[in-house]
Amino acid sequence: MNRPADFRELLSSQLPALAELIHLGYTYLTPEEALARRRGRRGQVILTDVLLESLARLNRVRYLDRDLPFTPDGLQKAADHLLTLPFESQYATAQAAYDLLTLGTSVEQVVDGDRKAFSVRYIDWATPSNNTWHVTEEFEVERSGSTRTRRPDIVVFCNGIPLAVIECKRPDINAPVEEAISQTLRNHAREEIPLLYSFAQVLVAAAQNEAAYGTTGADARFWATWREEDPAVTARMPALVGTPLPAPVRRQILGWRDEPLRSQLDHAWPEGPRLPSVQDDLLASLLDPARLLDFTRGFIVFDAGVKKAARYQQYYAVKEAVTRVQERTPSGSRRGGVVWHTTGSGKSLTMVMLARALTAVPGILNPRVVLVTDRVDLDQQIRDTFKNTGAAVTQARDGRHLITLLASDRTQVVTTVLDKFETCQREGLKVDSPDVFVLIDESHRSQYGKANALMRAVLPNACMIGFTGTPLLKKEKSTAEKFGGILHAYSMARAVQDRAVTPLKYEARHAELRGAQEQIDRWFERVTRTLTDAQKVDVKRQFQTSHAVLGAASRLEEIAYDIGEHYARTYQGRGLKAQFAVSNKLDAVRYKKIFDRWGRVRAALIMSPPDTREGRETVDEADVPEVQAFWKDMMNRYGTEQRYQESLISAFKGDGEPELLIVVDKLLTGFDAPSNAVLYLDKRLREHNILQAIARVNRLYAGKDFGLIVDYRGIFNELQGALDIYAALEAEGFDPADVAGTLEHVDLEIALLPTRHGHVWDVFAGVDRGDLEALQRHLEPQDRRDAFYEALAAFAKTLQLALSTPSFLDSTPDAQQATYVRDLRFFLNLRTTVKRRYGESVDFGPLEDQLRKLVQEHVGADSVIQLSEPVSLFDLDASDEELRTTEGDAARADTMASRVRRAVTERMEQDPTFYKRLSELVDEAIAEHRAQRLSDLEYLRRAEELTRLARDRGETGGDPRLRGRESARAYRGLLQEHLGELLAATPDLDEHLTVAALVFEQEIERLKIRDWSHNVGVRNRMMDAMDDHLYDLEQQTGVRIPHSVRDALFEKVLSVARHRDGHQASA
Repeated sequence: MNRPADFRELLSSQLPALAELIHLGYTYLTPEEALARRRGRRGQVILTDVLLESLARLNRVRYLDRDLPFTPDGLQKAADHLLTLPFESQYATAQAAYDLLTLGTSVEQVVDGDRKAFSVRYIDWATPSNNTWHVTEEFEVERSGSTRTRRPDIVVFCNGIPLAVIECKRPDINAPVEEAISQTLRNHAREEIPLLYSFAQVLVAAAQNEAAYGTTGADARFWATWREEDPAVTARMPALVGTPLPAPVRRQILGWRDEPLRSQLDHAWPEGPRLPSVQDDLLASLLDPARLLDFTRGFIVFDAGVKKAARYQQYYAVKEAVTRVQERTPSGSRRGGVVWHTTGSGKSLTMVMLARALTAVPGILNPRVVLVTDRVDLDQQIRDTFKNTGAAVTQARDGRHLITLLASDRTQVVTTVLDKFETCQREGLKVDSPDVFVLIDESHRSQYGKANALMRAVLPNACMIGFTGTPLLKKEKSTAEKFGGILHAYSMARAVQDRAVTPLKYEARHAELRGAQEQIDRWFERVTRTLTDAQKVDVKRQFQTSHAVLGAASRLEEIAYDIGEHYARTYQGRGLKAQFAVSNKLDAVRYKKIFDRWGRVRAALIMSPPDTREGRETVDEADVPEVQAFWKDMMNRYGTEQRYQESLISAFKGDGEPELLIVVDKLLTGFDAPSNAVLYLDKRLREHNILQAIARVNRLYAGKDFGLIVDYRGIFNELQGALDIYAALEAEGFDPADVAGTLEHVDLEIALLPTRHGHVWDVFAGVDRGDLEALQRHLEPQDRRDAFYEALAAFAKTLQLALSTPSFLDSTPDAQQATYVRDLRFFLNLRTTVKRRYGESVDFGPLEDQLRKLVQEHVGADSVIQLSEPVSLFDLDASDEELRTTEGDAARADTMASRVRRAVTERMEQDPTFYKRLSELVDEAIAEHRAQRLSDLEYLRRAEELTRLARDRGETGGDPRLRGRESARAYRGLLQEHLGELLAATPDLDEHLTVAALVFEQEIERLKIRDWSHNVGVRNRMMDAMDDHLYDLEQQTGVRIPHSVRDALFEKVLSVARHRDGHQASA
């Protein structure tokens, strides 16, 4: 029997995806056909027969002048390298599988008595049409160490090897793509079906109007959308989705399904033209056979324990660059250009992918790639990125070593810093080859003119490709043309739209800590509003007595206190970190001391040695005692500058302390810490350094909705409003079009608070706000609860930002603030109540951490009911305790009914007859109460009765011989269901069915062995034993039992036996 199918999921997503893939060139296999090509082994994820056929077709033994086929034994050995690949870990096994697929393997063959190893390829990467392409659905795979199975919706194969897995969802459920991703990630786990995902290179979550892709092990936040930039792919879409399937293929897709589903689908599945959906676009972009092979081979990287797939901007930047370098300038050198990809969108990996692609361009016999940065730490970072991905890379030690590497035929990828070219130039060293490609990471970009002149002197014919994370200044654009102009652009606004980075929000706090004493006093009262009078006196004493405008000591104290309060109230305890950029080392050391004294936030300081000039506003600090003392302490503690910096950076990127990292210039560029959520600035920044610095907090991270810039210095001068941000950036020299969408003032987000507050109440339009029971009943439909949760989350996040922003606190009346907080408390309690009442599971993810923080700091933990996992029906103590805290008979009844429903869902396959009837009784009770045929009290009594029935599971009452024998009771129910009507006129029917159930239980237990459910011989013997008893029953009753009835009964009985043993087949 087939599993129940979601009709709307099939029609909206799964069947359209299959049709499109078939039009793309895949041959459809039914689940049974796919299993047959696996030789009936559900534990095998490769179509064994297809693989062997493909290996024989693609590979030949070339020995001297002879061209011979591989022996069957040799082909089997090559196949076994894939078929018997052991699972070690998700990352290691995926990398081993990838290496085999892309590099091939070798097997020994004996030719004319001479034993040699010959290469074998699994895939013809150069000619996609030489491969065999299949697609199947409901691909059942055994879970690790078990006969339980999972069934991914769609799997596509190249030469029998699964290269892509698609999970489909209907678009009308809440967050369908997120659900598909979650299901895919579940299937990755070691105890699930990890081998399938070890071979799969592209994973797709599809829901018609939404779609995303990722790769094995990718966290949900790194799944991406795709924007097609190739007009040829876009142009073919109408024909691709609008062409009907050939009638035989359509019959094949529908024919294996049971009635009535088959007929329903045949009637409802349209054959005419339609408009392409988002799902269609993504499948055509990534799973066209040629594109899939190109993407797999060139755009999958293994980076420091994480398998990563390119985003579309990385793919097209590489494609554009490879096309461009095959063009020549009048001087004969290859054309280059500038890649502008906003910081945080994967620029370093784009460089890795481009370097790999350049070494494989046809017609370039000896390509050499040089990656140039202008700082030693960035050179090390680039080298480490290459090393992490497994790419061969050499770091140039000095100028002469650089020239030696470039002149060598063996070196392909070199990293170096810009100043090594100065050495080469002074010594007159040069390499004339036009097949040298220089990739320049222009982090500071002060080097455009200088870099070009230096490198042209040493590498006069090299191809130059610049990389930048920030838009070009107007004055730089003409200089950038020397590189060949813009190759590919990916702006901050587009990256935010694609969710490749988080949005950035800006808040200016410099004004309130300068000027009149009254203004400073108002600030002080706000930040200390939760303290007692005695505590406030103590804080004021620690601020020292001076409040001079920008007075050094008092100003640092005030800013440090403000940062500590803001971070502690907003981010602390949520796994999110902060960075604090200051003007000079002396301020940095003093800030560190203040944070240590306050103790509100755990801070660390990273700087360069005292005799190194760092920071635009520094004086010579080499002889400042405070700075010298701090540096000496760090060297005593860590030994070397490198160990000091690496230790603190590693700790900052980890889960524990420090929470706040103080910096001067270091780590304001080229520093990637995804948990870094807020950048505090007490430092004047100019031009592209502004965008480089603020991008430190735009990386994706769980629970981080945006990166926040809190400015105590006024990097945009006296910013009057949100729109002035772009005027200020233009004044810094940027083109307005290039920086649009880069940064948003927090006031724009806070201005949405009244609307978002209203949106929550809009969910309850027409409902009496004072009637808690009516509000809860209004939220019974799942889609309405989802709308409530979504609106509440948006309101809560905006309110949290508002309550930590001085402008909101100063400008919003206390009464209005109190209304927001009071309503939030009410909504959170309502949310907890309805989740409990309607038996919803709880996702204790980043949102819950954020809401918990909001409650602790602004609402009051004691006033909000804590959210917890639904209580099990069978946990009597917890169940009774929860009911005692639930108000109202109807609410208690709904809570109990939800528990029974949950038990039915969890245990249905263990006793289908009993739980199906129990489900019907629950539905009847709920319907009668909704129709007001049951009072609240009567509904509660009915719910209590159903709870007792669910807990009892038919143990009391009935035949005493079935007590304590749950399997026999389940079989008794199936016998009644399948034979009851047929034998209705038979005397002693109950006795006959009870005896049959006991016999079935006895014979199944007697014949069980390890993994019996997938042992055909054992299953047949069990069915023979049951068949024998039914034959005796026929003789006793004189009623013939048709074979179709017997077969259906036996399959159900064995399914129950399997599930009762813990062998649960699930989607």
